[in-house]
Amino acid sequence: MIPLLYRHFESSISRTGWLSPLQVFEWVEFRAILAILLGFTIVMVLGRRTIRALVRLKIADRPEFYNKDLNEIMKGKANTPTMGGVLIVGAIFICVLLLADLASFYVVMALVCLVWLFAIGAVDDYLKLTAATRKPGSREGLYSHEKLLAQLAIALILGLFIHHWGGNNIYFPDPEEQKAAHAFTLPFLKTWERIGPNEYILSSYIIPLGTWAFVGLTILVIAGTSNAVNLTDGMDGLAGGVMTIVAFAFLVLALIAGYRIGTDPNEFVLAKYLLVPHIRFSDELAVVCGAMVGACIGFLWFNCFPAQVFMGDSGSLPLGGLIGYVAVVIRQDVLLLIIGGVFFIEMFSVIIQVGYFKLSGGKRVFRCAPIHHHFHMAGWTEQQVVVRAWLITAMLVALSLATIKVR
Repeated sequence: MIPLLYRHFESSISRTGWLSPLQVFEWVEFRAILAILLGFTIVMVLGRRTIRALVRLKIADRPEFYNKDLNEIMKGKANTPTMGGVLIVGAIFICVLLLADLASFYVVMALVCLVWLFAIGAVDDYLKLTAATRKPGSREGLYSHEKLLAQLAIALILGLFIHHWGGNNIYFPDPEEQKAAHAFTLPFLKTWERIGPNEYILSSYIIPLGTWAFVGLTILVIAGTSNAVNLTDGMDGLAGGVMTIVAFAFLVLALIAGYRIGTDPNEFVLAKYLLVPHIRFSDELAVVCGAMVGACIGFLWFNCFPAQVFMGDSGSLPLGGLIGYVAVVIRQDVLLLIIGGVFFIEMFSVIIQVGYFKLSGGKRVFRCAPIHHHFHMAGWTEQQVVVRAWLITAMLVALSLATIKVR
């Protein structure tokens, strides 16, 4: 909203000396950092009254696991209010609405992704919390296939729209940029790109994808990441802290992917200099990532051990889906696997545990899955598990950002 207002009054601002400081709103880097501060402030201001409202409405969690020892360890968390995702999503939505360029297709679709997945998570949380008041034998939460179908639906819609937008030669006049917008990027490789009869330049190594291959990859990334973050949300500060670090990394990557000076093809394009796909207008997603960082930091204030509120599916599903969406737009699906390594390790630990349990007739690989509970039951304190996950994520981010310069 603010960028739209700024463009409307730009000439007046530039002519009026005392209004000239407002020119900073032209720069997406400033708005991304401001989104961090605003997201944090919104959560801090609304946090305590939101928690009190959740307690008053008796929206409290009752953790139940298929492991008696884990239930004993986690029994102290009973009656802690959940659905704290309303704080996170609300802060992100307000920040993006105020600070991002709403004329950007990518920003609008990010808001659609956020709201859609929040609605799925909120319904799931509500059904879980009201299960005890319904008739005996009623299920807790949405069926897994109901939740998955809703996630696949939004991922399909996003995939089709992203592909169409990236192929629109009005917005992507450069054929090489169109090709990059539809491609699968291998982050550790580079290639020589021919630009003339005897002229070559170094370029990012990409594998062009057809429409349905691109859409299929989008579905896999968005739905997979959404569920991976959901599975990670099982300890005080775990999902929120890891997401803070991951979102900051994608703030940097979004700025790199979309940053350019001027509109002339010969002007400086940061992505081409660093050998990553250049996606026009994707730098506005840095504001979205900044809002995620700020909202998650603010939420950690209330969610750190011992937690005053839990995130719930209403927070974990939209956070995971949104960061997956950003990765798809800027064509950094592989880097998401590395940067968000903790999330995907958690998800694969569940897949391995369930698969081995069925194939072996009841044997287990881990004491309990997701894997953060395995370490907890092995003797690590909850704080040790959480902080070590943060440290691992920080190292993975450093590794991933280093690969950009290596190229």
